[in-house]
Amino acid sequence: MGTFLVSKRKNDEFQFVLKAGNGQIILASEGYSSKAGCENGIESVRKNSQENERFEKLEAKNGNPYFNLKASNGQIIGTSEMYESIAARDNGIESVKKNAPNADVKEDL
Repeated sequence: MGTFLVSKRKNDEFQFVLKAGNGQIILASEGYSSKAGCENGIESVRKNSQENERFEKLEAKNGNPYFNLKASNGQIIGTSEMYESIAARDNGIESVKKNAPNADVKEDL
């Protein structure tokens, strides 16, 4: 089962990552000015991760594939790591779909 881990950055912004059952980070958020905003971001990931059209498949300048998860308003709510192949990226998307809905939330503040 996946886990959302909420932490605080050095600049006092809150951030979450979604980890798969094996502990690998599969999605990372932007910074939030409040913990409540970060928690709302987690709920947005839970909801939007179940809709295929919310995943934006991209390629970095170096050619590595990655993806963004977007909310219904088009705002990015999470970004993946860089992958070595399109197949690995697509597996990452499937992992977010599988892990996000029922993932526990833990804090490392």
